[in-house]
Amino acid sequence: MNENRSRPPEAASPLPRAAGAALRAALEVFPVAVVLGARQTGKSTLVQSLPELGGRPYLTLDRGDILDQARKDPASLLARGRELTLDEVQRAPDLLLAIKESVDLDRPRRAGRYVLTGSANLLLMERVSETLAGRAFYVKLWPLTRGERLGLGTTGCWSTLLATPPAGWPDVLATRSAPEEDWRTVASVGGLPVPAHELQTPASRSLWFQGYVDTYLERDLQTLARIDDLGDFRRLMRAAALRVGSVINQTDVARDVAIPRATTHRWLNLLETSFQLVRVDAYSVNRTKRLVKSPKVYWSDVGLALHLAGGEPRGAHLENIVACDLVAWRELVSPRPEVLHWRTHNQEEVDFVIESAGKLLPIEVKATARPGYADARHLLTFRSEYADDVHGALLLHGGSETYWLTDDVLAVPWWRVL
Repeated sequence: MNENRSRPPEAASPLPRAAGAALRAALEVFPVAVVLGARQTGKSTLVQSLPELGGRPYLTLDRGDILDQARKDPASLLARGRELTLDEVQRAPDLLLAIKESVDLDRPRRAGRYVLTGSANLLLMERVSETLAGRAFYVKLWPLTRGERLGLGTTGCWSTLLATPPAGWPDVLATRSAPEEDWRTVASVGGLPVPAHELQTPASRSLWFQGYVDTYLERDLQTLARIDDLGDFRRLMRAAALRVGSVINQTDVARDVAIPRATTHRWLNLLETSFQLVRVDAYSVNRTKRLVKSPKVYWSDVGLALHLAGGEPRGAHLENIVACDLVAWRELVSPRPEVLHWRTHNQEEVDFVIESAGKLLPIEVKATARPGYADARHLLTFRSEYADDVHGALLLHGGSETYWLTDDVLAVPWWRVL
């Protein structure tokens, strides 16, 4: 038996992931490809199921003996194979220094030599942020999109909409075959593969989410920072979950959870660093409006956010579903588009603005099944403000009909786009 083969048994027929194409492209160019994402998003499954990686040793730092070797003698660990897949590398940051030295000694550099996965954002970890600069390409793996959960391996059709004149949008959307779904059900199961794809009951998913939170607090979080009061951190997580889709005010959050503002700021950054929180920055081009510049906050998994907040799904959770799909799509496009929000001090707001190749695509999300003209008023304000750059506008809703609200604002069911 090959001692390098620490690969655990694989699940049958893993769901195809949109990020697989980005990983394949990275393997052709860079000596190191790094797959980043929260725990349980499917990073290990992706790197084990990709045919291009099938003939190499797979070593996971979740195994005690592998972790011990990575920390004490990383060079000997790398000597196990000319090409390696190394899982959960954030647990031994010094291993990245050994990888850097190995790559730098390799002349000519071989593409695809090391594939790494990490549950913490290595780009933000102080000790390793510069280690692999110029040597690695980073692929972010988010929880399952709707298209991935349905076995299609896709994100929403944002690129197609940007490339199609708005008059052609209804025809493009009519060709999409994905079935209609109730967004409340989608919000409840989320996108983490186990609760979204394997567990069948609300009770089993609730139990899984609770275990996930406990593991995150007691293990993953400690990789990034020592948190002495996990009770306070739990309260902060719940406060953030209750603010899904809101412009984040750290002073208000600090007051609500009774912890210092500086601590609130640091802990929110930790949630983002560990891929739990997603911030959507504000669109910053100010013409005649006074704009709010603070980011909006979402969770990378809406099911986890709903579990933390308690209660029933609400409109903000449909907005979070769309945000997750947009973020997953953004990571796979080159050059990378911006996903932003727009809000003025007069409370005019558009949930999302895609900025790509000089085009702006504003998107409003409404849970109602039959939005009317009044629901598009902020899209119309945005269009009048940035008319020359706006490439149509979308109002995603919870119903089943597609129709024009104005000559270039299309009301469309969310499930037809995602």
